[in-house]
Amino acid sequence: MIVLFTDFGLSGPYTGQMKAVLARMAPGLPVIDLFADAPAFDPQLSAYLLAAYAPEFPADSVFLCVVDPGVGTDRRPLVFEADGRRFVGPDNGLFELLRRRAESVRAWSIGWRPERLSASFHGRDLFAPVAASLAMGNPVALEPVDPAGLARPDWPDDLARIVYVDVYGNAMTGLRADRLPEDAVLRAGGRTVRRGRTFADVPVGEALWYANSSGLAEIAVNRGRADHDAGLAVGTPVEVVL
Repeated sequence: MIVLFTDFGLSGPYTGQMKAVLARMAPGLPVIDLFADAPAFDPQLSAYLLAAYAPEFPADSVFLCVVDPGVGTDRRPLVFEADGRRFVGPDNGLFELLRRRAESVRAWSIGWRPERLSASFHGRDLFAPVAASLAMGNPVALEPVDPAGLARPDWPDDLARIVYVDVYGNAMTGLRADRLPEDAVLRAGGRTVRRGRTFADVPVGEALWYANSSGLAEIAVNRGRADHDAGLAVGTPVEVVL
């Protein structure tokens, strides 16, 4: 399957244009919309989200990843492989947490260029054709890259910020829940919340944090919205109180 991870949403032409390329070049393969609303223009926040959700997919999946504020500049286009899953996208740190957490990694710079390469939409013109070719087992011109050279050493292993707010107003952090003590308290947006197992562990209208279904520490309000009630948004700092 081909898995889409982008920051440009489902409205407008962009996702449709990429899917048209995939349908033409990889007919019959399933195309999964994982995130169309990854943190906009922010490869760092997106990297923690991608690393949390990618392991749920089969090892032969191809991820088409477009969070690319540097599109059209000299940043490299990459194919990155982590534990058998292949990721196509820009060299801007988007694959950094995958690189750290995987047992085996490889990387290549994409040498192939299409006849038509716009300055502002490499998702359609470059990354989608490469993702389709990889998924179909067709050759692509690739040049090996040392994965260690892609490292972002100043990025923490876990990020104490909000990286995503879902349709219910639940706020995902870049913190892995299993790395936090059971009695850890999170403070964000002026609210202090204790850990629970699920929403009903607190009364209606009260906040908690819990390990979400993909392993991230997430702040929620039982039958409410953590984003509105606590003023949380993508990028909001989170403090871990031990």
